[in-house]
Amino acid sequence: MSLTDADNKITYDAIVIGAGVIGPCVATGLARKGKKVLIVEREWTQPDRIVGELMQPGGVRALRSLGMVQSINNIDAQPVTGYTVMFNGEKVDIPYPYKSDVAPLVKIDGLVHDGNDQVVDDEYIKRKDFEDDERERGVAFVHGRFLNNLREIVKKEPNVTCLQGDCIEILKSGNNEVIGAKVDVPNRGVVDFKAHITFICDGIFSHFRKELHPEHVPTVNSSFVGMALYDTKLPTDHHGHVILGDNHMPIIVYQISPNETRILCAYNSAKVTKDIKSWMLKDVKPYLPKEISKAFDSALETGKFRVMPNSYLPARQNDVIGLCVVGDALNMRHPLTGGGMTVGLNDVVLLLRKIGDLDFSDRATVLDELLDFHYDKKSYNTVINVLSVALYSLFAADSDNLRALQKGCFKYFQRGGDCINIPIQFLSGLLPSPFQLTKVFFAVAIYSIYLRIEERGFLGFPMALIEGFMILLTAIKVFTPFFLGEFMG
Repeated sequence: MSLTDADNKITYDAIVIGAGVIGPCVATGLARKGKKVLIVEREWTQPDRIVGELMQPGGVRALRSLGMVQSINNIDAQPVTGYTVMFNGEKVDIPYPYKSDVAPLVKIDGLVHDGNDQVVDDEYIKRKDFEDDERERGVAFVHGRFLNNLREIVKKEPNVTCLQGDCIEILKSGNNEVIGAKVDVPNRGVVDFKAHITFICDGIFSHFRKELHPEHVPTVNSSFVGMALYDTKLPTDHHGHVILGDNHMPIIVYQISPNETRILCAYNSAKVTKDIKSWMLKDVKPYLPKEISKAFDSALETGKFRVMPNSYLPARQNDVIGLCVVGDALNMRHPLTGGGMTVGLNDVVLLLRKIGDLDFSDRATVLDELLDFHYDKKSYNTVINVLSVALYSLFAADSDNLRALQKGCFKYFQRGGDCINIPIQFLSGLLPSPFQLTKVFFAVAIYSIYLRIEERGFLGFPMALIEGFMILLTAIKVFTPFFLGEFMG
């Protein structure tokens, strides 16, 4: 069947709008649960994007639960074993957690079979490393190649019909229940497709997230400027790198293929300067590790800059009958911590566990489970979402108090032991405990105050107390609104 031959005379169990990272996982999971699924994508050829290139171990584990982890194979993907954080020239290595320290993997009945929850050997991803190593692993890749693998998996499902077309409208009944989608199909024109439930998975720039609520729109307060570096060596092999300092914005560097490394440079505004090259020379280059400076200069000469808006969008409850919004269309966080795919994929795992075995024609029962889904996923999502915006506030410090917290955070990591073991569990998507996150965040704040008192000495103690109070107040202002908005909202 071609990509334009979908049957519009039947009622599908589900229509999935979007074949990015989340859409194929939803469609594949539902199909393996016996549902008849239509997945609609405007363009099925390989995209060229700089988003979704580093997947935390929590995302890899979600792919295992879905029986789709082999999507990271045979695309020259690079294993990621942890992070290196650099601050004013000092550095600390933070490996990913031990498998024995995190919860056991939950596999979804009907989705996992014939070893599809385990990677296979290719040139760079080794089964022994991923399956037998004592620590969890993440992975980095060229986004489009990973997406192609996911799409190939969904195309092989006999219960899935893949359609190329532009979804232009969500269909509704007279009482405002969603009943399908109107799609502009090449050489067919505008066609109505009906389904018991329609999943909106159209990503960051979603056209249809407002179907949940007119005010369900993201805020954008900062950006990343990205470039590709070629044939360079990073300070620590197989690590993501976070480069921090008193005088510059955060810089993220990680390898995505054998010869390509991604550099993302934070810009603290939604609107980026027109003279990006001059800004990169002045505010980025002086703070890079010497290992990558030559490749950075070469990339700068080509002038191939990619700008990505950093969006924040708290999730809303899926309370519209016949509709389910999931992935970045529903919920976004700052990309500094690379948690987007991890949140989205774990949402898919939970979603399939809650509704995968239901009869979708029983729309009231499905709606009840979707309402519960919103609350069941809060602990996991809150940790990753709040961590992303809180760390960005510290790492992009633009005040003395935030700079004190930034320094305190780095010095806290340098203590080692649980001072790195627990934070990396949050970052990697393996410790869904909002209250433990709160405890650690304010432990960092208190340690920052201790460092300030130590710096001031005996004679400066009264001033240090005043400064300490202001540091604590800043920490509360950074953390609490987002925590309450995510966990209580």
